[in-house]
Amino acid sequence: MQKLLGGQIGLEDFIFAHVRGETKEVEVTKTEDALGLTITDNGAGYAFIKRIKEGSIINRIEAVCVGDSIEAINDQSIVGCRHYEVAKMLRELPKSQPFTLRLVRPKRAFDMIGQRSRSSKCPMDAKVTSGRETLRLRSGGAATVEEVPSEFEEEASRRVDDLLESYMGIRDPELASTMVETSKKTGSVQEFAHHLDSVLGEFAFPDEFVVEVWAAIGEAREACG
Repeated sequence: MQKLLGGQIGLEDFIFAHVRGETKEVEVTKTEDALGLTITDNGAGYAFIKRIKEGSIINRIEAVCVGDSIEAINDQSIVGCRHYEVAKMLRELPKSQPFTLRLVRPKRAFDMIGQRSRSSKCPMDAKVTSGRETLRLRSGGAATVEEVPSEFEEEASRRVDDLLESYMGIRDPELASTMVETSKKTGSVQEFAHHLDSVLGEFAFPDEFVVEVWAAIGEAREACG
């Protein structure tokens, strides 16, 4: 908190202070592989919608907003799950079959934070890039303030996130960042695959996808010098 109050959060950064509000259920039909969601979590068992892609399946559902907490999928509680576990559940849902999301809308602290217009899924949706440091919440310890990623890390994470969207149907910058960080400890695609299995084995990434990720990280490294 001392670091937070000490001005180490960027001016364009935002923090959601979630106070439980209205519970709502929405029915979604998965007509495409990608739902258009970016999901994060608070490190304490609650997953939130961080970003919604314009023109996506979720963007067309008025009731779903950035900042909503995802409480259940088809009446199966996901409280206690990490954001990447929630992303995996959504990815594995069959296409063309409707499913139900139970969401909790946070209470707004300020009247100026209103409902989104049709042109933007949420007025608070912004890319968090201008701060010199970033606040990271962890499930196994206190929140920490860390240095922002390097140019290479940002570019590599962006490329890996694009691949994750094509593979999982959901963007996940934190998972992409974890994969990039894992690659820095390895010198070959075989080593990378082995380390991914130890860190993210529950995803069971296919070999061809791991090779694509390794190549994308290599291209980002070359592009950034």
